[in-house]
Amino acid sequence: MDTTLFFESLWRDYIQLAPHAEAIVEHFSTQGRPAINDHVAFRTFGSSPLSIEHLEPLILSLGFRIQGHYRFEQKKLIARSYLHPDPSVPKIFLSELCVEELSFATQRVLTKYIEQIPKGRALDASVFFSGRVWQMPTWQDYEVLRDESDYAAWLCTIGLRANHFTLSINHLSPCPSIKEVLESVKLMGFEINQAGGEIKGSSAIFLEQASTKATTKVITFADGESHRVPTCFYEFAYRYPDQKGKLFQGFVEGNADGIFDSTQSR
Repeated sequence: MDTTLFFESLWRDYIQLAPHAEAIVEHFSTQGRPAINDHVAFRTFGSSPLSIEHLEPLILSLGFRIQGHYRFEQKKLIARSYLHPDPSVPKIFLSELCVEELSFATQRVLTKYIEQIPKGRALDASVFFSGRVWQMPTWQDYEVLRDESDYAAWLCTIGLRANHFTLSINHLSPCPSIKEVLESVKLMGFEINQAGGEIKGSSAIFLEQASTKATTKVITFADGESHRVPTCFYEFAYRYPDQKGKLFQGFVEGNADGIFDSTQSR
């Protein structure tokens, strides 16, 4: 699979759960300002056949190289970012839930579902838009997970797929500020994630980011209960030149920590 087909497949799957992202892209396109994707992000389970260790070879096979390593102590996550030698190819951000660091009650629930993941599932890049490869959780299990980790509850329900695409503000012409972009998005009626402030980061760390709140969808759980839960969201990134005068291409833990909260369920 080449990178063009990979990202096209991801987008088709993603907009089924984040139709507002397609509306935002079309909003800028109708102004003659095509939306360029800065990066796409995925969530997965550690200690599983879909861990970073198992998924990373697929990313590298697409021509990416490892860019950075990240740790989120409070959320019990690790992450890696990947950069492609072709600057027109979006970056990838892959995070992983450190299951063994969670409470016994949460681990017990997660183990039921992780054990359903077929060994060797990470055979080709299509796994990144495969969604949930385990049974839908019960509402009771969802609540147990959500009480400790929104990330765990989201992943157990939604599965492995792009949880967000990202508008590269730098590629809009004329280039607006991130604040101007957010004002346009709010006028369209979409809610902005306020965790960590509406705009996360600054020119001092070479990166400003913001995001919508995730779309919500009524889902029927395994025990027959139906509830509205978060699905996917859309991000906005403005990058500043670094000390070498080139646009910063990395990620910042403090920013990403707030972006993760775009899928908070309450």
